[in-house]
Amino acid sequence: MYFKRNLKKVHFLFSIPLLILNSCSALFKAPTGYQSSTLGEVTPYTKLLKTLPEPKEKAVVAVYKFKDQTGQYKASENISNWSTAIPQGTTSILLKALEDSKWFTTIERENISDLLNERQIIKSTRQEYAALQNQANGQKSSATPLPPLLFAGVIIEGGIISYDTNIMTGGAGARYFGIGASSQYRQDRISVYLRAVSTNNGKILKTIYTSKTILSQSLSGSFFRYVDTERLMEAEIGVTKNEPVHLAVKEAIEKAVFSLVLEGVKDGLWESDESNKKVVDSLIAKQKTEEQINEDFRIDNRLIAPKRGSFGLFGGLMSNTIKGDYPDGKAKIGYNFGMKIYVSNNISLDANVADFYLVNSNIFKRKFNSLDFNVEYLIMPNDNVSPYVYGGVGMIGSSHSFFNNIKTKINAGAGIEYLPMPKFGLRLYGEYDFGMNDDWDNLVSGKRNDNLFRIGLSLNYYFGKPKN
Repeated sequence: MYFKRNLKKVHFLFSIPLLILNSCSALFKAPTGYQSSTLGEVTPYTKLLKTLPEPKEKAVVAVYKFKDQTGQYKASENISNWSTAIPQGTTSILLKALEDSKWFTTIERENISDLLNERQIIKSTRQEYAALQNQANGQKSSATPLPPLLFAGVIIEGGIISYDTNIMTGGAGARYFGIGASSQYRQDRISVYLRAVSTNNGKILKTIYTSKTILSQSLSGSFFRYVDTERLMEAEIGVTKNEPVHLAVKEAIEKAVFSLVLEGVKDGLWESDESNKKVVDSLIAKQKTEEQINEDFRIDNRLIAPKRGSFGLFGGLMSNTIKGDYPDGKAKIGYNFGMKIYVSNNISLDANVADFYLVNSNIFKRKFNSLDFNVEYLIMPNDNVSPYVYGGVGMIGSSHSFFNNIKTKINAGAGIEYLPMPKFGLRLYGEYDFGMNDDWDNLVSGKRNDNLFRIGLSLNYYFGKPKN
């Protein structure tokens, strides 16, 4: 009976991961069935290109080569991989983007030798046919000439100049009693340069630079548990999603063509139709706004503009623990408030007042006030999250006779600040105050002076213009 009951438990527990796997398979819609071929995927800029207003006159452009200039191969840990990291048909992608914009008439130049060979075959065939007709009819006639090839007023040059991998990586996970889950992500980035060259004088008319982030994500979960002393049950599930490099390249090129059209209109290289002038002007204005925003962004999409005003007020709670002559110092909650002035983007001066108790277990308890002056160095002033360090001097004394019993100290601390919204900062910090006296707890003993350890949480509010 005991064996049967345990066997039922094992069957029940074993059925749990099977149910999870079955449900997750339906959730993730694993592509295990037949999938027919479809038309190619579109990107957000594919739609923007196709909805561009009509030009006054199309420009004839030629693309000789627009290729991968990185020379990079796909990363591989165990074997040599000679497959390129970037698709090699980028010229075709560019030609398709130029065609979708409806602002350019594209002509064949990448395989011009094939075109010339075919035209030569047509010419020779027509001449031979004309000669045979003359022999049969006894009349002299010439072969019909081929129309001349179009020539381009503008040549589009450039290529994919970089493919940076692992510019950002990260993840999170947790495990408890054999049950865990984790998530990881990675960001790569490609960069594209596009330039328009005049065939009349060789002048570079316009150069466009675009970039696109490629995101890879993975989610996984696992179950690991001993059912009994001799039986182990283990289950895993996961899914990985990688953004196709081809679509990233396509979007970056389409963005470059879209920008080339607008920049060309702005510089007078080509013109829009009069009926669409207002629409094009609004697109140019949006393009300018995007350029201004991008000037303040770092490669990891974080804003690098100064975020804190030149003046700030702050207040918060802190725990205070005396390190004195009595043992077993107890942490007690107090509060402080103050102000700070930024003299540069990184450096600020602050003054704050605190009210708190210093306590030793069943021996010493007294209420104190302190006045501190600090110099602070903000390590990453342009980020929403930044560590900082500070140091300075201060005064501490009993709240009942502060001015009659002032004791001096030296402050040193470090912390981290997070800005959840503009002008508001949330700070967590630790501070150690080195006393210049040994009688904070009314006892002079030992070789060291009395000290103070603080852990605090404060809210900062900034106003005024940031220091550049």
